[in-house]
Formats: sequence, C-alpha cells, structure tokens
Amino acid sequence: MQRVTLTPRADWRAKAEALGFTYHTPDRGPYWDESACYEFSTPEIDELEAAANTLHQLCVDAAQVVIDRDWWSRLGIPEKAVPTILASWNRDDPSLYGRFDLAYDGASPPKLLEYNADTPTALIEAAVVQWYWLQERFPDADQFNSIHEKLIEAWRNVGAPRVHFTAVSDLPEDTQTITYLMDTCQQAGFQTRWTAIDQLGWDRTNARFVDSEDSEVNALFKLYPWEWLWQEAFAEFLPTAKNLFIEPPWKLLLSNKGLLPILWELNPGHPNLLPAFTSLDASLGGNYVRKPVFSREGANVTVVEHGATVEETAGDYGAEGFIYQALASIPNFSGNRPVCGVWMVSHEACGLGLREDTRRITGNLSRFVPHRMV
Repeated sequence: MQRVTLTPRADWRAKAEALGFTYHTPDRGPYWDESACYEFSTPEIDELEAAANTLHQLCVDAAQVVIDRDWWSRLGIPEKAVPTILASWNRDDPSLYGRFDLAYDGASPPKLLEYNADTPTALIEAAVVQWYWLQERFPDADQFNSIHEKLIEAWRNVGAPRVHFTAVSDLPEDTQTITYLMDTCQQAGFQTRWTAIDQLGWDRTNARFVDSEDSEVNALFKLYPWEWLWQEAFAEFLPTAKNLFIEPPWKLLLSNKGLLPILWELNPGHPNLLPAFTSLDASLGGNYVRKPVFSREGANVTVVEHGATVEETAGDYGAEGFIYQALASIPNFSGNRPVCGVWMVSHEACGLGLREDTRRITGNLSRFVPHRMV
C-alpha cells in the first residue's frame, strides 16, 4: 500500500459532473482529489475483502446476542423500536448495502473503526467516478470495485415492482446518492419514484406510507437514519407499517457504535477489532477515541493520547452516550491519513473507497482519493 502523487486531469470537474457528481469542490478545496492515488497489491486487497466479510458476520452474530440478551439499552435503541426490529430480523428483510471504515497500512491486519450499515454515502465516487478515472488514467490496471454491478443484482432480491426513494431534499450529497441508487434500481428492472422525507404521508386504511400524490409506498429506500425515523411525528405508525424498508429496521443493530464494545466483549483479541468499551477502561492507557453511539461524519469525536485531548470535533450528538475505542494505527503519508471504506452489498464485500485528511478525525469534507491495484 502506497500513496502516489499524480497530475489531475485538466477537465476532471466536467467529467465528474457528467457522471452526476457535483459536490466535488467545497469551499475548503477539492473533495474529490485525483492529485494522488493509493496503490494496493492483490494480496492487500484480498486481506481487506476478507476482513470486511469476517467483520460483517461478527456484526450479525453480535446482533443476535443483543436480541437474545435484551441488550437494547446498550445500543441506545428505544423500547418502542424493539418489536419492529425483531419482526424485521425474524423475516430476514433484505439489506442492500453498507460500508466498513477500516484502518489499514498494508502490514498489520485491517482494524474496524465503525460500520456505516444504514445510510452510507461516498457511494457515487466509489462506485462510478473512481472507476471512470481508472479507465482513463490507467486502462490496463484493476480496481477493487464491482459495486455498481452488485447493486443492480441486489435490487432483484427486493421483490417489489416499484421502489420509492426518500431523503432530505436540500442535501446535494444525499439527493445525488439517491439519484444514483434509483438508476441502479431501474437497471435491475424496477420502477422508481422520489419523495422527500417530509412529504411522506400515512394511509390508515391500508397501513402504508404514501407519497405526496397519495400513491402507496410498497418498498421504501430511505437515506435517513433509523434513529431519526423513530423521532419523527410518524414514528407511531412504524410498528404497523406494511412497507418494506431498505435499509431494514434490523440494520439499526449494526449501524450503531454501541455494537463496538459488544464485538470486543464477544471476540476479545480478534485481529480485525480494536479494544472498545462502554466506559473509559484503564487498559486503554490514556490512548483512545471517544465516539457518540449515533454520531455521523465524525461529529462529536474526541481523540486522546497519553491522557490529553489532541483533537475533537463539534456536533449535535452525545446525549445518547459514548463508547471508548483504542487508538488505531492509521498510516501517515506525508501528513495524509487514509481510512479504507470497504463496501458491502447483499452481505458481501465488493469495493473500496478511500477518504483521507490531515486531521486525525475523518469528516464529511475529508478528501476522496481513488485507488488502483498493481
């Protein structure tokens, strides 16, 4: 694994936008950054793929333990959500996708930082933009990337002739992610419809959600976290809704940093896990990361070294509680610290996207850097 400096394509912005990717350059500088790429050997990619598949199974097994032992409060899951999650789990409602964030340096085993199992973004850039970049810049090279094909295949497991898609309507990253996923769903042969999250209504007669035109929502892909859905005014209808949700309610068990201490408790010393605890543990030796159970995009995270805070971020999370995770050994390439995002589709690892930052905490504006295999 190494970071290689490159000269960006002169017209990369226009080519990115032609692929439906416009949020490439925020005010602080490029988010999509092709002034470098990461190179991986085939054995390194194999190790990342195997780690993600192993971790996914560990997470599913841990979710079963949470259910069996009634550990809902350890995950900050409200009691009113439990019956819906249990019903979804017992039905084995289909899951579309997720993304593991891993610390990896090419020498030591990949370590789990967290699992974005419910509403992961950075999808277009991983599935599409970096693939077209590779075809133009390195046409003879390969890439760990079958995300697009796997998504199309995964939609065929949903079993609904029409899928509604919803998200917050004024967030470009969310709406473009939705647009891309709608395209993959259409390529799988399904009809699609968009409805903003605040336009969802409730049909009491049929116990289904409906869109702004009162059309029944039979299957709903929601780029909107389950922990937020349970706080919406329509949350009272969720337990009786006949809609198929994608991601399903049971994904709240996996998309939750409260699962990290449980994973370590059940699998102490596992090579792909970092020690993690629900309260500050002396074994961490004053070197740890404090994370809210439900934080997103690196919000409200604190990095502590030798007992002193070295970096922290602001945000609106934390009331739900925190977990404490051992510091990961993230490689430092001339001040750039990459996190490997391994994509899961239908429970299988199928692609890689890297985000890097000069900071220790990866946030929503941390740069996306493409990769290739050598």
